[in-house]
Amino acid sequence: MPRRVVRLRDEVLSADGETLRAGIGAIQEELQVTPTFPPEVEQVAQTAAKNPRLPERDRTDLPFVTIDPASAQDLDQALHIERGSGGNQDGYTVFYAIADVGAFVAPGDPVDDEAHKRGETLYGADSKVPLYPKALSEDAASLLADQVRPALLWTIELDGDGDTVAGRVERALVRSRAKLSYEAVQQQLDQGTADPVFTLLKEVGERRLQKEAERGGVSLPLPEQEVRVDGDHWSLAFRQQHPVEQWNAQISLLTGMTAAKLMVGNRTGLLRTLAPADPRDVKRLRRTARALRIDWPENQSYPEFVRSLDPATSSHAAMLVACTRLLRGSGYVGFAGELPEHTGHSAIAADYAHVTAPLRRLVDRYALEISVALSNGDEVPGWVVERLGELPKTMQGSTRRANQYERAVLDLVEAAVLRAHVGESFDGVVVEVDDRDQRKGDVTIREPAVEASIRDDQNLPLGTDVRARLTAADPQTRTIRFELA
Repeated sequence: MPRRVVRLRDEVLSADGETLRAGIGAIQEELQVTPTFPPEVEQVAQTAAKNPRLPERDRTDLPFVTIDPASAQDLDQALHIERGSGGNQDGYTVFYAIADVGAFVAPGDPVDDEAHKRGETLYGADSKVPLYPKALSEDAASLLADQVRPALLWTIELDGDGDTVAGRVERALVRSRAKLSYEAVQQQLDQGTADPVFTLLKEVGERRLQKEAERGGVSLPLPEQEVRVDGDHWSLAFRQQHPVEQWNAQISLLTGMTAAKLMVGNRTGLLRTLAPADPRDVKRLRRTARALRIDWPENQSYPEFVRSLDPATSSHAAMLVACTRLLRGSGYVGFAGELPEHTGHSAIAADYAHVTAPLRRLVDRYALEISVALSNGDEVPGWVVERLGELPKTMQGSTRRANQYERAVLDLVEAAVLRAHVGESFDGVVVEVDDRDQRKGDVTIREPAVEASIRDDQNLPLGTDVRARLTAADPQTRTIRFELA
């Protein structure tokens, strides 16, 4: 899908970058986070960058590539796919190299201690609060093109239908041949000029999406709200995912599921979990569908229903927003010796572990150390087992902070973009109505791409196209309010 430019009266509706950067600084102070690191942490990171612990295994013969947003430098994953190998001629072999943070960070060193305080990288517009110093996360540990790097190399065999036949992980040296963007790869695929590896990515991705449907897994195809920075002008837009992003995401899910199976089978692990939806919440969603006049047959499952929705349709967009309620409450569980009562992730419809983003999430480093030990028949390191009880709480706190940071930055940019347009009306759709007071709810404005609160003297029309009048936009308090025009 082509990138949309948000315009109003033939001018980009934007905000001043200098003002916004000052506002982001205030948000960082408010949440007590900072993109800089203590001098001791920086020094240890720079020393480690020059002295990594390198593995003996060399797989630089594999022509890996990375696919990420164009501006990304913290490259966690590199991909290569072959059609069959050995006795698996009708299937596929997926090689997935993951940055090896453990080659640079030692348990209990200053970089490790700081990472436990941060938990994960925080993202917001052009601001980033990294988990690790850039000497590691955007340089020595990142899988940058034409650089030999230590990695955790997953080799996953699939049959012709996309089912997993076997999977293992080992430490190895790898080298990415190219740093590619989603837009560039999608364009090549559309034009028929893509490298054969991306044709295989499409085949595997589509087969894995089919497997997800068969399992009863579900993902919500909501457009992403993003801030676009052009020098000192910041604007907002909604962006639909390219198909190649969905296929690439399936490779990450495949790897996380392979790791989880290894952990559950050996009764030692660190899983990402989501409890099954409460039947009362599903019934509530069915009532919402009826209110929106969307047909949801009684014999159609929730995942099948979600796949039938079109986010470009106003009533369906509101339905998808309502469906996010079933995806809340995800967490982590660590275990050693006895399986927890609940190990599954209901949205994925399988056991699952976070193992593909160690430069950006602390938990992935631990899950990878568990995986490589179990895969090679070794004992899981004691320093990993000791942390299994506390890591879920650490990540719960960091995830909450990351959500607060992202939302605060978006609120700031939305208010700054709209500040000069108080009193004007915009096209939008009411996507959520408060259960206790149906005069209050949320509206999605199409241009500029804003999600904000709205209220009226009468009940709001859920899932309906409306004209919304902007009544307040204050960057200082990061608040926006609309009413029905």
